[in-house]
Amino acid sequence: MLYIYLAITILMSIVAFSAFGIDKQKAKKDAWRIPEATLLCLSLCGGSVGAMLGMAVFHHKTKKLKFKIFVPITFLLWLIIGILIMRGT
Repeated sequence: MLYIYLAITILMSIVAFSAFGIDKQKAKKDAWRIPEATLLCLSLCGGSVGAMLGMAVFHHKTKKLKFKIFVPITFLLWLIIGILIMRGT
């Protein structure tokens, strides 16, 4: 179970990080954007580490309150899930 958890969080974090980077580039070019709901969903689905890194590295969505609150909450949620898995609960 731990390997599945790690695979999900690593894969989704890579996807989320990439999505934040792509969206930032599209924002600079005034092109079609990735919906905010999609970025938040990637965080909720296990990509919270990648989302936080993407926000920091690309300086993207850092002023939006819903991102400043929701992404860390999803990180804590996935951290708790990981701890429970490691404890065998």
